[in-house]
Amino acid sequence: MVRQFTERGGLDGQAYTARMLGLICVDVDGTLVGTGNVVREDVWAALADARARGVRIALCSGRPAFGNALKYARRLDPDGWHIFQNGASVVNVGSGESLSEPLPPGELDRLLDRAHETGRLLEVYTDDEYGVTQPGDLARRHAELLGVPYVPRDPQTLTGTRVRAQWVVPLAESAGVQAEPHPGLDLHPAGSPVMPDVMFISVTRAGVGKGSAVTRVAAAYGLPLERVMMVGDGHNDVTAMRVVGHPVAMGNADAEARAAGRYHVAHVDAGGLAEAVGLALRL
Repeated sequence: MVRQFTERGGLDGQAYTARMLGLICVDVDGTLVGTGNVVREDVWAALADARARGVRIALCSGRPAFGNALKYARRLDPDGWHIFQNGASVVNVGSGESLSEPLPPGELDRLLDRAHETGRLLEVYTDDEYGVTQPGDLARRHAELLGVPYVPRDPQTLTGTRVRAQWVVPLAESAGVQAEPHPGLDLHPAGSPVMPDVMFISVTRAGVGKGSAVTRVAAAYGLPLERVMMVGDGHNDVTAMRVVGHPVAMGNADAEARAAGRYHVAHVDAGGLAEAVGLALRL
């Protein structure tokens, strides 16, 4: 059976080599990675075909630039720009160049104080390492999801520039955490099908998000945003979906991402990302 793509109104993309778009930005959890923390082989094949045809592929994830996410980025486009940590970390995985955005030091100190007062798990990240305030089951499970050894580290011992913090909380606590004031900061809540009982609430400097990062990557490639596709499924993908010419919502997308999508494809576990790539090659 041939699946039909559904489209809402919007501007058509400009012509590119063989009428294709120039850049496809790909979320990880719920878009590239489905249930079981695996990527379908037909999805890898579709992405490799697009790259072979000259389309740049950029990971656009809330995950950090190490562990599984770095492996995904290197497989997708080994000498290209990729977006990690909800836009706070923008790294060229070939050259090692970074366009990352630091957290305001005073606001980070306040987050750490709140984490210790409440006993919640707060993770603090640089481009290539991270620390946790509360070692335990949540921290261990998240390390497994990230594909890194579970070696709890105090955030105060990190030596690089701190670009992002992240609350890792049970779903029942998510609304309360998001309702608390975070002056000078933006929140980017997201879930993962691998840990469906948990909400990951990324915290970046105000104005930093996937949308700002996609804009910077497109500029680095000399591409207008009208020739960029963003494929995502969650609230933290919406800023990027709103700035590109071709936003695609996965079949498992939340309501906000569905509303932001110009196109809608299948569930992550049914190969929706492969459909999106096929669409990009026909635009």
